[in-house]
Amino acid sequence: MTLAATVMAMTINAQAFIGGGVGVVNTDNGDNDVTTFKFVPEMGYVFNDDWAAGVAFGWQGADKGHAKEWTINPYVRYTFLNGKLVSAFLDGCIGYGHVYNAGNDTDELSFGIKPGLAIKLNNRVSFVTHIGFVGYNHEKDNNTDNKIDSWGLSLDGNNIVFGLYYNF
Repeated sequence: MTLAATVMAMTINAQAFIGGGVGVVNTDNGDNDVTTFKFVPEMGYVFNDDWAAGVAFGWQGADKGHAKEWTINPYVRYTFLNGKLVSAFLDGCIGYGHVYNAGNDTDELSFGIKPGLAIKLNNRVSFVTHIGFVGYNHEKDNNTDNKIDSWGLSLDGNNIVFGLYYNF
């Protein structure tokens, strides 16, 4: 009974959010001009000032027949700094992705921590950024069974993601 009451109380006080990010990148290295598109919707619940949980779904593709990828990334968020306008958080996440490129398929699995910042634009809208990744990544080429395992910290410019959240 106590567990049921606790879960109900958390659900009643929960605040849902939706959001995500989009991106377009054009790479021109002379003979090969490629435009890449990325769409990452996200949804979740804020249980209290410190804890939230959510899931991000992603799709990435490129023009001219290049690889396409879909991903799913559930996470638990711990906010360790709650400011009036800016909050800092850590997302503990597990991610799965599948890349398909004209029969050359690759599966990716990762788990780790993504640090981030949220800037409250008003009571309902926040600008959110994730900065890097600390954790484990496993890639498997489905055609050759080659596997790549990596651990580490990645804080380069390729791991910065921007998005907007709307809180209900």
